[in-house]
Amino acid sequence: MWLDCCFSFHMSRKGQFELSDKILLVPLFAVLSIWIVFWIEVKFGFNFNEYGIYPRKPIGLRGVFFSPFIHGSVEHLYNNTIPLAVLTAFLFYFYRKVAFKTLIWGVLLSGLLTWLIGRPSYHIGASGIIYVLASFIFFKGIIAKHFRWIALSLIVVFIYGSMIWYIFPVKDGISWEGHLSGFLTGLVLAFLLRIETPLEKRFDWEKEDYNEQDDPFLKHFDEDGNFIEHHDEEEDSNKIQIRYHYKSKSDDSSSA
Repeated sequence: MWLDCCFSFHMSRKGQFELSDKILLVPLFAVLSIWIVFWIEVKFGFNFNEYGIYPRKPIGLRGVFFSPFIHGSVEHLYNNTIPLAVLTAFLFYFYRKVAFKTLIWGVLLSGLLTWLIGRPSYHIGASGIIYVLASFIFFKGIIAKHFRWIALSLIVVFIYGSMIWYIFPVKDGISWEGHLSGFLTGLVLAFLLRIETPLEKRFDWEKEDYNEQDDPFLKHFDEDGNFIEHHDEEEDSNKIQIRYHYKSKSDDSSSA
């Protein structure tokens, strides 16, 4: 019931970008879920690492579903919180129609690929889905060639471009296999998931059937762009002329 009270604006019939309640609710749910799981571990002394992805063992497949919620430390959790919230909000604002598909398929495919290529260790954390989102948003903007999506791709590169180095084994203790799996999954989903390009409002002068000769502003300029001065005769002809008629008094008229 309370969801109905939240602001809910969707893409208009013309396909323009508008706000939706999911832009706030989904990132909030994602962030709260990983923090609550970590709080349960600390509060009750649990260790959920064994529920992570353990490559090439059947029991390790359960980590495909559970590993994004499990983190090894506060630093690990904090490093994933902000990118997860920001990229999820980007996804549901600019790619609302395929947002849930991207998340679901991203978790499944990146998890399975990590299970196939990963080292024999427990792979945990939401960094895999973060790489899915960053990769999908970047490549989708380049593929679609829509100016807003391209701008978003550049923003993602500017903020999170340094993440590209962590798809390689540059630091011990980091699941570069999970990062690489997420990056490749986002790339594949950017090609497979189709979405209609939003229509943008066009001015009259941008339309193909626009006639420049009928434009009241362009009438003041010639073909070379020079300003055309109006002659006084033309202006005088358009003015309202008022004529006054006088009747002079006759000199021989008698006075009373």
